[in-house]
Amino acid sequence: MNAVDIVDFKKEYRGGTVAVNGLSLSIKQGEFFGLLGPNGAGKSTTIHCITGIASITSGSIQVYGIDVVADYREARKKIGLSPQDFNVDIFSKVWQILDYNAGYFGVPKEKRATRIEELLERFDLTSHRNKAFQHLSGGLKRRVMLARALVHDPDLIILDEPTAGVDVEMRHDLWRYLRELNELGKTVILTSHYLDEVELLCDRIGIINNGKIVALGDKGEFIKEGDRLEQTYMKITKGEKWSGSTA
Repeated sequence: MNAVDIVDFKKEYRGGTVAVNGLSLSIKQGEFFGLLGPNGAGKSTTIHCITGIASITSGSIQVYGIDVVADYREARKKIGLSPQDFNVDIFSKVWQILDYNAGYFGVPKEKRATRIEELLERFDLTSHRNKAFQHLSGGLKRRVMLARALVHDPDLIILDEPTAGVDVEMRHDLWRYLRELNELGKTVILTSHYLDEVELLCDRIGIINNGKIVALGDKGEFIKEGDRLEQTYMKITKGEKWSGSTA
């Protein structure tokens, strides 16, 4: 079973703007997948439709075989999302943010405290547990978003710019932790403008441009002949022909 199956997916907004047009993509269970593209290419729209934040115009999306429209609640339980924006109650304390999300996803009360303590320690947030979100630095806020995404132990983890604003030491620590999660069988979808971290972490990469997949393949296809991922990415998004596959 694949972690994600997207078939002929289209998203058209009011006013006629087509953000994604006929996108098909499968992400394997246990894969570390990099989803790249310029701003406005359709990455965030695709993520929003996988998670139910936005509605699908046509086509289908399944998460572990569960249709995200027909059975939204069950599909959403499978997903942990760390969004680019800080979409939390800024007046809530750190532990309250984690506790609320755990409760929302049905984590039993007797298990929440242990899980929250594990994540506070993992992301070096223990000393900040009683601080309001608004009083945290940008890097600490990003750590809280990551902890919140993981609090219900999801099978699919979607990370949208997870290390933006994070210092170098914490960034490397997060990389190690994400690798550990992936080695435990978690499926990870990473979008990032730091192409070095995508190159380091991801097994397979897809590039979206103008609402369509324009390149898709194993990481090795993007860094062959001595090129870095960034070089290949720039060529593809500027319209140069991709020599690899797109399916």
